[in-house]
Amino acid sequence: MTMKKAVCIQQIAEAISEGAFHLDELYTLSDQEVIHKLTTLRGVGKWTAEMMLINAMERRDVVSWGDIAIRRGMMKLYGLDAITKEQFEQYRLRYSPLGSVASIYLWEISFE
Repeated sequence: MTMKKAVCIQQIAEAISEGAFHLDELYTLSDQEVIHKLTTLRGVGKWTAEMMLINAMERRDVVSWGDIAIRRGMMKLYGLDAITKEQFEQYRLRYSPLGSVASIYLWEISFE
């Protein structure tokens, strides 16, 4: 882990312990609101927020364009050499409302 990442993690932990950031509030927000709130924290980007939605918060319909393994899984599944954001969005909509389940399968496919 880089020192920069360690400092970001320490700052996030301090914000939580000092009451400046409330993790419990995230559960009352929509997926987009969670992403917006988390990305206000230094060191947290959209991909990190989406992974938290899938893995920690168990949200049902998250398919992350920013995740290379998910994109690679889609390309393998549909026999594509490349995938555009527009194609990705069309496939993502097919998986709704269980996009997070599809993400798990796409991760698996990408490593086969």
